[in-house]
Amino acid sequence: MINLLQSILSIFVIAEFVLGNFANGFIALVNCIDWVKGQKIFLVDGILAALAVSRMGLLWISVTHWYATVFSPALCSSEARLIIDVIWIVSNHFCVWLTTSLSILYLLKIANFSSLIFLHLKWRVRRVILTILLGTLVFLVFHLVLVSIDRKMWMNECEGNITWNTKSRDTVPLSYMTIFTLANFVPFAMSLMSSLLLIFSLWKHLKKMRLSGKGSQDPRTEVHIRAIQTVISFLLLFLIHFLILIFAVWYFNSLQNDSVFFSGQVLAIVYPSGHSFILIWGNKKLKQDFLSVLRQVKCWLNKWKAQRHRSIRGASFVF
Repeated sequence: MINLLQSILSIFVIAEFVLGNFANGFIALVNCIDWVKGQKIFLVDGILAALAVSRMGLLWISVTHWYATVFSPALCSSEARLIIDVIWIVSNHFCVWLTTSLSILYLLKIANFSSLIFLHLKWRVRRVILTILLGTLVFLVFHLVLVSIDRKMWMNECEGNITWNTKSRDTVPLSYMTIFTLANFVPFAMSLMSSLLLIFSLWKHLKKMRLSGKGSQDPRTEVHIRAIQTVISFLLLFLIHFLILIFAVWYFNSLQNDSVFFSGQVLAIVYPSGHSFILIWGNKKLKQDFLSVLRQVKCWLNKWKAQRHRSIRGASFVF
């Protein structure tokens, strides 16, 4: 039986799932349409499309995990738990590293620093991003190997098939938790550093514009302010997501049926859902297309209401 808190949290999970799939599906669809039309796809558009797809996968597997945890907790003797964990790790890996690549790309494209290292990376931005994405596959392989061993040990112990010695039983979970922490801390630290450097560069440029007599109503000033707000919002969501993941993996066994654990799962889904709307709001092309879709939906709703109103009046007239 599920309690009242789990029922309320399930409603939030469904809402985050629907909104997140809508936003990420919109981002992926817009970029795919541009690609089909033969328009030039920039590196940032490709990363946004891949990020949207990975987040949709993360949302689907997160909701599946939520359903298994709340409604079908007895998965100890089943391989379904291992499959869910593997898919979640793959989706989360590409989600966080594509986000990190996007942060680095924005830093190299927008920020202005006179450092020779920064200029060297700026001139080779495409190679830098591809190297990061390909190099991080090492983390993914180690992560998948350790989670497979850890979950199989857990299932065999639950089924009573194998009794592992104390050293193996302690070493494998500790290694898994360490790799999990590193696999999430490294991209978080890189995103944090990139975002802070970008904020510093934008703030410094904004300060120069104001000292040179540019008013707060100047379009470029508004663009810089909006960019800073976007980056800060992203950092807050990413920080919450990172802390919840680390807290959950280190205290999973003690919080498995705790209200804190369920609340943390709901908050963790906010990041792949909410940040997608921030990306739409901060991207000029996506924002224009999104507003166009909303206007079209509003037009359809108004037509539907008018037709319904006319049908009701016609029915009243007949009677």
